[in-house]
Amino acid sequence: MKKEDVPQDLSSLGKITKEVCYATDHSGKYVTELSRGWDIKITALDTAWEDIEDRIKIAGEKVSNGHASPILYFMERGLMDTGIVAAYTGFRKWQVKRHLKPAVFKKLSDKKLQRYTEIFNVSIEELKSMTVHED
Repeated sequence: MKKEDVPQDLSSLGKITKEVCYATDHSGKYVTELSRGWDIKITALDTAWEDIEDRIKIAGEKVSNGHASPILYFMERGLMDTGIVAAYTGFRKWQVKRHLKPAVFKKLSDKKLQRYTEIFNVSIEELKSMTVHED
């Protein structure tokens, strides 16, 4: 693609950052050019974020209905799975899966809950109540 043809479609990320693209200049040499966005990529990212928001909402509903512990909600918010949470907390994957059960979660000690609060960046009370403070 030619330097002047690099897409400049404004996206939500385009207001914050720009992407480096390779293009050819007038003499045919490859150069870098900044792009604010590209319609196809914008649509794909928006769709992905909508899916993530849906997963977070579903996780919140599962917690509210008593089918999962608040750990599930914070995992979805943090774009984490049990393997990632296990790696950060030091728990085994099977333990994290077990802690996703509301009855087990209620019995966890503050020491164990503290390991979760550190990776989710919340207090123990916020973890238990699913309160989120946006910074």
